[in-house]
Amino acid sequence: MVNPDVHVLESRTRDRVLRVVSQEGPVSIPALVERLGLTETALRRHVDGLHADGLVEPREASGPRRRGRPAKAWVVSEQGHRALASDYDHLAGDALRFVRDTLGEDAVQQFAARRVAALEARYADRLAAVGDAPAARTDALVDALTADGYAASARPVGTPGNSAPGIGVQLCQGHCPVQHVAAEFPELCEAETEAFSRLLGVHVQRLATLAHGDHVCTTFVPTPTAVPPTPTTERASS
Repeated sequence: MVNPDVHVLESRTRDRVLRVVSQEGPVSIPALVERLGLTETALRRHVDGLHADGLVEPREASGPRRRGRPAKAWVVSEQGHRALASDYDHLAGDALRFVRDTLGEDAVQQFAARRVAALEARYADRLAAVGDAPAARTDALVDALTADGYAASARPVGTPGNSAPGIGVQLCQGHCPVQHVAAEFPELCEAETEAFSRLLGVHVQRLATLAHGDHVCTTFVPTPTAVPPTPTTERASS
């Protein structure tokens, strides 16, 4: 007889794998092994099971190709995001449709603004504690968002001298509890982006969203550095 505790442990591990794919995808099997501390065999078993259930899907991995089968990177599928979604997703959509139909579009914008105002109030002290540097504030925002279930992460992007997209940090959210509602009400994404700008102290740019069908919400946060003054040549006294 199989110990029921084994099934519980397997289920919890499977959930961890799904959430890490949500947070870091596209992500390869070796990266998942390193991140989760599982054996490659165990990890592949969980990923194969998630794939069979339609919760994750493969993408061709970027980077140099090796001989043999193309390397795969994994992302959460649309069905996987629905599995991660909270139970109030449909209720929130119905409520916002009621607000729009009875009070108008402005009321939806006011609701979105009030919603992110509460988020800003919760996060403000945490970000203020790390100082004014946008990169440090982004790291603090990642921690706060992850604690709220957004599966957030950040990584530096850009190289000196390259103006597109510039030097900065790419803030990613692998999960959004109102993803499907935001697909119908983009005001929620717009208000959140504006809140990020205020919290981070710089103008941020939203590059991709789960609501628009991307596998992750991506926000570019510029991290300006001080530009040294141009040296001047003193004139010789005549």
